[in-house]
Amino acid sequence: MERNSSLWKNLIDEHPVCTTWKQEAEGAIYQLASILFVVGFMGGSGFFGLLYVFSLLGLGFLCSAVWAWVDVCAADIFSWNFILFVICFMRFVHIAYQVHSITFAREFQLLYSSLFQPLGTSLPDFRTIAMSSEVVTLEKEHCYAMQGKTSIDKLSLLVSGRIRVTVDGEFLHYIFPFQFLDSPEWDSLRPTEEGIFQVTLTAETDCRYVSWRRKKLYLLLAQHRYISRLFSVLIRSDIADKLYALNDRIYIGKRYHYDIRLPNFYQMSTPEMSRSPLTEHFRNSRQHCDK
Repeated sequence: MERNSSLWKNLIDEHPVCTTWKQEAEGAIYQLASILFVVGFMGGSGFFGLLYVFSLLGLGFLCSAVWAWVDVCAADIFSWNFILFVICFMRFVHIAYQVHSITFAREFQLLYSSLFQPLGTSLPDFRTIAMSSEVVTLEKEHCYAMQGKTSIDKLSLLVSGRIRVTVDGEFLHYIFPFQFLDSPEWDSLRPTEEGIFQVTLTAETDCRYVSWRRKKLYLLLAQHRYISRLFSVLIRSDIADKLYALNDRIYIGKRYHYDIRLPNFYQMSTPEMSRSPLTEHFRNSRQHCDK
């Protein structure tokens, strides 16, 4: 305790106090360095935020080093600021190299800019997602899945083209770019369960889609919590869009329009009410989603 108190006394009590202050301000180089520090620390996160921060901080330390060499003539101040400038410069080069090295195929670039980037997904996270997938081409009038035959073993996201969804030959709705092809089927099954498609998906034009194998995607979601939450939001939003698309086509009984916001409508309907295959598929879809 005595040693600590004596150290504090030497640093504070016995340190010479400034009796006179410089009347003139420091030079323009010092003021510029201070401005660069203030603006630099306002940077954001992510790759481009780090590039912004390290570039401005590096310039600020460089200006401080020049100020110490020219105006102050202090070797220690110059040395520390120059070392910090070199560190910022090396970090800037490293991050810029990482950004430049992350390149994707055209389909992934479209997918990132249209769907994932607006949600704040970083390039490294998207690269992890992209590396677990593959890009597949589906020719016109070829089927992605056939009702009662195709097993549910993957999750796919349409990038270009248009897919027609039918059940028992009756049209349900279209799937457009940046929508999942099989989100209801994916959400209706647990990781240990297996199932088959209850609808037929046919390409109306030449299509390109990104596909994730089911087991591989489950492993990815288990390893990355953020990606798991991201896919959960995307899939549930996609299912809601599909349900509303079905809602626009469903009429029950005497041309009454079915509203998915009224889940008890089926219980209120009379037994004599006829139900089309479209209506039955809609009810089955809701039951799967409620599981």
